[in-house]
Amino acid sequence: MLNLDVVVIVIILANVLISLKGLNDFSFFERYKFNIGGIRRGEQLRMLASGFLHVDIMHLFFNMFTLYFFAPDVIENLGNVQFLIIYFGSLLLGNLFSLFFHKDEYHYSAVGASGAVSGVLYSSILIFPEKKLYFAFLPFENFGIKGYLFGVAYLLYSIYGMKNRTGNIGHDAHFGGAVGGYIITLIFAPFLFKENLLMIGLLAIPIIILFVMQRLGKL
Repeated sequence: MLNLDVVVIVIILANVLISLKGLNDFSFFERYKFNIGGIRRGEQLRMLASGFLHVDIMHLFFNMFTLYFFAPDVIENLGNVQFLIIYFGSLLLGNLFSLFFHKDEYHYSAVGASGAVSGVLYSSILIFPEKKLYFAFLPFENFGIKGYLFGVAYLLYSIYGMKNRTGNIGHDAHFGGAVGGYIITLIFAPFLFKENLLMIGLLAIPIIILFVMQRLGKL
């Protein structure tokens, strides 16, 4: 059982309460979800509020479960204020990515804390790149995946998802959130350039690939 800091508890409670409100109040959900047309009309609050709405309980649970496991790594090494900046900075950058890649799709909508959580996850991986991640559906002893390998694979899959529009998933928000976690963590922890320069370079590879693909018009 992890000892959660009060800021994580507050964020989880806010996600639960606002998500439940949205699931039971259609007009509330529609008013605050991420929607290209609404944002381009000047409804900028959607950029933040949409990160506290979820499409269903499982969507909410998965995001909060991931946050529960990775937030302590960030807080213990960087601090509460820095964690909050990473969380909200990643949320906003994730939505900015969505806005950029879907700017002409006025009906495009999305919700969820996935961008923020991706930023926290990527921040944790930067701090502990060799830490193994385990998955409940695989034998614990034999199938741990090192954090930096998972981080690279996660973003490469996000690029694939963005290009092929796979599933009902906001791959661009996931990618943008991870980029936010990557950049902000390095600003707060420049010592990582001395300790884990190789890992920083490896984790940057998908970001460079996305930039090149976008410049070449491949997305």
